[in-house]
Amino acid sequence: MTLSNKQKQHLKGLAHSIKPVVQLGNNGLTEGVLAEIDGAIKHHELIKVKIPTDDKEEKALIMDAIIRETGAIKLQSIGHILVLFKQSDEKKIELPKR
Repeated sequence: MTLSNKQKQHLKGLAHSIKPVVQLGNNGLTEGVLAEIDGAIKHHELIKVKIPTDDKEEKALIMDAIIRETGAIKLQSIGHILVLFKQSDEKKIELPKR
């Protein structure tokens, strides 16, 4: 699924007010954390994940792994926060037309 710039901006606006649903702990990205992210994104469609590491390379690798494993679309990353979107079958979030 590809999103137009208008749709991405709409989703970023919706994401502005939500809090991170999943936060990685000291163990980093584990199978349990991935399962939690996957479950949250199926339920909410639009989530924030907090990745508390100061190592930019490690953070990029973790973000890439989350995106690859969940099949979600990365909307943006600001600091330690990754914003993801994956539309479910119910289509809870109405996207604007292209």
